[in-house]
Amino acid sequence: MDANQALTELLAGRLAPGVYQWRTPPVPGAVGDTSWTERAEEAGWRGFHLDGRRARDRESFLRLCADVFELPGGTADGWDALGDGLADLSWTPAKNGYVVLYESWAELADADQRSFRAVLDVFASTVKAWRDTSTPMTVLMSSVGVEVAGVPRLA
Repeated sequence: MDANQALTELLAGRLAPGVYQWRTPPVPGAVGDTSWTERAEEAGWRGFHLDGRRARDRESFLRLCADVFELPGGTADGWDALGDGLADLSWTPAKNGYVVLYESWAELADADQRSFRAVLDVFASTVKAWRDTSTPMTVLMSSVGVEVAGVPRLA
């Protein structure tokens, strides 16, 4: 299954929510092409984009998440606080679910392996918390040439 088809299946609710490695589709260019966030929004999903180039350690990743997820108070002071915030998201409701695209995750994985593993744990717990609700969450970890052991590949 290619990346576009995988996103279609996810947004239609035909794929189980989870944390997946995902090959990001090419940048839209042709008339009628839409970005993954536009596709998510059209399907009633709230999309979040984490640009991992801005996060090479624990503190910078937590700041990035506070900004992207618009966490109340503007901060996440640790992994537990981040997990609590992501398990709530009442300030940014979604009709059908939440999808997170985490690009350039290798920046954190290379610089701070311990924090990267903590991020994977937070995402896994958050996905589990949302799994049986009307608004599940899926985390897509953009992967091109690099893979994360233990994280299934979606496309």
